[in-house]
Amino acid sequence: MRKTSYAATFVAVLIILSINVASVYLPDWLIAKYDILNAQVTVRYGLTERCERAIISFPGPSNGGRLEYTDYECRPFPLSVKDKCDDENRLFCAVWTSAHYFTELGIGFAAMALVSLLIGVSTHSRRRRVWRAVAGLVILHAVFQLVTFILITELYRKNRFPAFEHAKPGVGYALNVASWILGFVVGTGVIVTGVAADHGYKWAAGNRAYRRIR
Repeated sequence: MRKTSYAATFVAVLIILSINVASVYLPDWLIAKYDILNAQVTVRYGLTERCERAIISFPGPSNGGRLEYTDYECRPFPLSVKDKCDDENRLFCAVWTSAHYFTELGIGFAAMALVSLLIGVSTHSRRRRVWRAVAGLVILHAVFQLVTFILITELYRKNRFPAFEHAKPGVGYALNVASWILGFVVGTGVIVTGVAADHGYKWAAGNRAYRRIR
């Protein structure tokens, strides 16, 4: 494969990795909003964190005026006691935690793909072979992100956690979708380009196209 192909792959995988890291640490995979008396409550659920913002409105001293008090608090999620992980939400907590582990594994495979690219482009002989490892690692990354998506979607769709009844997907959820779609696209592109280079196509292999010994 051409060096330019590997450079483009490196940039693409770096973007995917950045998207993954952002999705893991953003506490807004699912967002639930409630109106309770004089309060507007927004609860954001991330893979490891739950954040709650409450805006409480009071009648002000002047006619028609109102006073507002805002409270914002985050905590780890899920917690064994507060989220009843030892009771009726045992299955939910296990699946939600597993989804976090799967996405972390996906990040690990994406990071390994970047390392493989840096090592693999050092010599011509390595460039001929390393695309297989890169493609495999990128696709493994996409598979683990897809598993995370399936698990979270199933919990959300079936309201496995009581608060999810009013929840909607947020930015973290969307970034996860983008990461595994891009992962499969990039992995497939590397395979197509690598196979074409092995067969001697100049557009894939460059000026030093590989020639099979007959």
